[in-house]
Amino acid sequence: MLMSNVSQFRPRNPICLSGESLRRPRLLVRAAKAGLAGYRRKRDLRNLLKTDELPIPVVALRRLREIEAALDETRLSGITAYDLKRHVLVLIAILAEMREIAALSAPGTAIPAHL
Repeated sequence: MLMSNVSQFRPRNPICLSGESLRRPRLLVRAAKAGLAGYRRKRDLRNLLKTDELPIPVVALRRLREIEAALDETRLSGITAYDLKRHVLVLIAILAEMREIAALSAPGTAIPAHL
């Protein structure tokens, strides 16, 4: 039996991504999942979104998805300007924001005032 080198992961909160799943090479997904432990929202999201003000998770996730879609298009086109490291960092942030939104939407969870 052949194993696919493409992984799929679905968002836990369908509102965030309109129920779309991401289909990316398994190695990219594994690298992103491995990088979650070192992700620091305040530091990393500012760098990825090039902003001083951190948006709420839903807005951040929407912007990250736009960035990731452009990176994936570059990857698929074979353009030498493709930045693998940035792609993995964006995927890490997407996973972290999805996790954050899931935690905020859990029953009995109040949304912090600083968001």
